[in-house]
Amino acid sequence: MGNRLSEVAAGRAAIGGIAADFLNLAAAPIDAVENFLRSRGHHGLFSQIELSFSASGLRDRDVLFKSNPMMVLYARGKNGALEELCRTEVVLNSSSPRWITKHTLIYHFEVVQVLVFRVYDVDTQFHNVDIKMLDLDEQQFLGEATCALSQIITQPDKSLTIDLYTEDSVGSTLSKNCGKLMVHGEECISSKTAIEMVFRCSDLEYKYLFSRTDPFLLISKVVEAGAQIPICKTEVIRNDLNPIWKSVFVNIQQVGSKDSPLIIECYNFNSNGKHDLMGKVQRSLVELENIHNNGQGENLFLPSADGQNHDNKVLKSQLFVEKFTESVQYTFLDYLAGGFELNFMVAVDFTASNGNPRLPDSLHYIDPSGRPNAYQRAIVEVGEVLQLYDSDKRFPTWGFGARPIDGPVCHCFNLNGSSHYCEVEGIQGILMAYTSALLNVSLAGPTLFGPVISTAALIASQSVANGGRKYFVLLIITDGVVTDLQETKDAIVKASDLPLSILIVGVGGADFKEMEVLDADKGERLESSYGRVASRDIVQFIPFREVQSGLSVVQAFLAELPAQFLTYVRSRNIQPNL
Repeated sequence: MGNRLSEVAAGRAAIGGIAADFLNLAAAPIDAVENFLRSRGHHGLFSQIELSFSASGLRDRDVLFKSNPMMVLYARGKNGALEELCRTEVVLNSSSPRWITKHTLIYHFEVVQVLVFRVYDVDTQFHNVDIKMLDLDEQQFLGEATCALSQIITQPDKSLTIDLYTEDSVGSTLSKNCGKLMVHGEECISSKTAIEMVFRCSDLEYKYLFSRTDPFLLISKVVEAGAQIPICKTEVIRNDLNPIWKSVFVNIQQVGSKDSPLIIECYNFNSNGKHDLMGKVQRSLVELENIHNNGQGENLFLPSADGQNHDNKVLKSQLFVEKFTESVQYTFLDYLAGGFELNFMVAVDFTASNGNPRLPDSLHYIDPSGRPNAYQRAIVEVGEVLQLYDSDKRFPTWGFGARPIDGPVCHCFNLNGSSHYCEVEGIQGILMAYTSALLNVSLAGPTLFGPVISTAALIASQSVANGGRKYFVLLIITDGVVTDLQETKDAIVKASDLPLSILIVGVGGADFKEMEVLDADKGERLESSYGRVASRDIVQFIPFREVQSGLSVVQAFLAELPAQFLTYVRSRNIQPNL
């Protein structure tokens, strides 16, 4: 949170696998060192999906023989350009081929991954030509189909049937009597295999007398040239030289194998992010299992200044493995296939600091050319992803900080203008309600988040009470710093027990530094005015103006949602209906 990218911004680790707390079953893991992980190149979440292909009812392009079909898979980029991913083998004389060729690709929750499938009849004169060398323009086109990867993997059986179509010679009319394409997606089992470990240390040493020791462990894998890639961390334990941490989970796929070397470093936490190394060990998962079985500790060491191993300083501090178990975990995709949905909610800031919506310098200005403002962009970028995981696509949408016509300032009003219901249909419905509201309210203030968060939490709690299998994501778009800080903290702490995550996007040029007070990444969970501590971190904040490597920052921190979702369901032992 704060002025940061997510754990995932630097890369994508496993949606069935993990980085950070992704497989942490602890009810309240402390995200104390994410900024530190980010600075160390921490990778986020990914999942490998193997796609299988078959078709039925393909047209026979020859009078005497059936087609010899081959399928070509493409990925469609944001600009519409197609990137070829794979070609299947040619199946001879078949109108219902089942291709043997599979294709494995990485699933990214935070972006819409559009796939295009094209089927060709390969003429017999080309049957001795390598598939990769075939000129597709010389083959007969049988049909095309398009879908998002998420549409495949959210099906109960992870299989999707799509109509194949062609365009007529003019290119304006689609013909869908071209057969059907069946695509099946299977999550690679290695991305579900995890090692659960409980670590403890004894006799930690610290060079500064009369100061606190707040240790945590950082586990990294070693890659080529000795570089370290952090993959997992523990919570911070306060003022303890003999700490025992909660369970951490290491994914086999991300580590490489049980024989791959791991670096386990013990740091003393500092709120300024400059954590002090207290000692480290290098051992593989196989060796850590042996340490557990033997019940003996492994001495920590401090590396020498010149990097020569023989000069390392061995410490009396020891690392113990109290628990070591291997299991297959239900993944984010398992829960989606098992009936869980994500429900998108939006709250828009209508305070006066946004500027007069009729003037071009306003953050709410609706450009006649159609160029979206920052509010519209944030809605679309988050909504286009989340809508794919919601069956009815009816989204609760509110405004705050405005004065409706002839009324007092309201800090949570239905954006659609209704006094009875808050939902709108689809992303376009949100945009239309937003544009309409700009014409029907007067911008006012102050900036209060508490009422909106409490309203969203009420919907989430009612869903739980009714046995619903939904996880809610509230997007708050604002141009300023929250003024009801304690009320907001209270609402967030209360909501931390519910299936709810909150994404706060700051638009405009304001200094959002004070928003970091909502940040649980500094080592301390949010605490309410009545002394209750949040059970988990559910809030992320980012200024919308930041962009890294061409990837929207909004999409970058969307990638953290699977981890927050899993922390919720696993801490409550909620199982998918598979």
